[in-house]
Amino acid sequence: MKEKSVVSILLQDAYIPKMAKVRQNFPRPLVENPAARVRELYFQQKIRKMVKPGMSVAVTCGSRKIANLKEIIREICVCTKELGAHPFIIPAMGSHGGATAEGQREIIEGYGVTEEYCQAPIKSSMEVVKIGYTQEGQEVYIDKNAAGADGIIVVGRIKPHTDFRGPYESGVMKMMVIGLGKQHGAEVFHRSGPKHMAHNIPLFGKAIIEHAPILFGFAIIENAYDETAQIEVMPREEIEGKEPPLLEEAKRLMAKSYIEDVDLLIVDQVGKDISGDGMDPNITGRFCNPYVSGGMNAKKMAVLDISEDSHGQMVGIGYGDTTTRRAFEKCDLEASYPNALTSTTFSPFRIPLILKNDREAIGACLKYCGDNDKERPRVIRIKDTLHMGEIWVSEALIPEVEKHPYMEVMTELMELPFDEKGNLW
Repeated sequence: MKEKSVVSILLQDAYIPKMAKVRQNFPRPLVENPAARVRELYFQQKIRKMVKPGMSVAVTCGSRKIANLKEIIREICVCTKELGAHPFIIPAMGSHGGATAEGQREIIEGYGVTEEYCQAPIKSSMEVVKIGYTQEGQEVYIDKNAAGADGIIVVGRIKPHTDFRGPYESGVMKMMVIGLGKQHGAEVFHRSGPKHMAHNIPLFGKAIIEHAPILFGFAIIENAYDETAQIEVMPREEIEGKEPPLLEEAKRLMAKSYIEDVDLLIVDQVGKDISGDGMDPNITGRFCNPYVSGGMNAKKMAVLDISEDSHGQMVGIGYGDTTTRRAFEKCDLEASYPNALTSTTFSPFRIPLILKNDREAIGACLKYCGDNDKERPRVIRIKDTLHMGEIWVSEALIPEVEKHPYMEVMTELMELPFDEKGNLW
């Protein structure tokens, strides 16, 4: 019989508390029919008049798993065709997808954004062209196919960014700058580092609006339940003024953990489809630079897996203190490192302690947490940062849940259901 490893012996007596499922209640505005909302907005006179018969129109699609994304992209393409124009879809995601045309196409097709479904061709390329300069003299690049189109429709989800704070964070402006910039354009943008991103997003964005054939942008806001809460359209001349208030609304609706101070946060999965950082630091509190703060205060974090839709992109695993061999074996360095290099931010791609299974990854964090009550540890477990409506909490946190007006206990306390291999799935 194979002897236990020293690590397994050290962790065999780690105490893992019972946990209960808890519901967190957040505001829940909802767009019942996103495609119908897109059509309503598209056929406003001030929007439809920009699209002329015979025009070629690029429609952007990013790398995030946005609710109803394929339906939204499809309806934009259908409406464009109804006006006599010729839409095509551009994967707009900087260096994601391994910074290859094939990888970027694979990502959007994985979300159901296919030529057949959307009734429009996909033109995936990493080629860019310089379209001009910012007011401060930086070169500005965008996708070659988009630059050669008669018009560009930008589609972006508005939400707080993981690396900086400003009037424009994740959204339409950033989609133009980094998404359409592909790897090279994103690299040029990131050269000055995260400290200057809040300044550079509108600087580069204004240059793109001035020098590229931007028609209008569709802004999507999601609620805390990963559902479409709001869709708005912004003509090119209104993007600069309309996006900041939408960001404030997105902040109001975003998910969070109502309990912030814990000994251990267990994150079932990270992924590029979940957040640009693999997990949203605005929720977890683990940021990759000193220019942003907020979220939880967890002494330790265990990252158990990488999502299937991340396609081996390992960003976010580096925020963990421990991870599993299962997650480590999914890490695709070639798919991940171009994004790390382009962004200039390496820490989310680092490898934490690799344990053989979920039990050991969790146990290591609890046994070696340091200053905590080993018999009543404060633990929260989440699926990922997109799904905060239902979480699991340890026994020590139940009194706080019961007192909180927006939290409710859903189940009895129970042992974590480890299988014979020590994993939760």
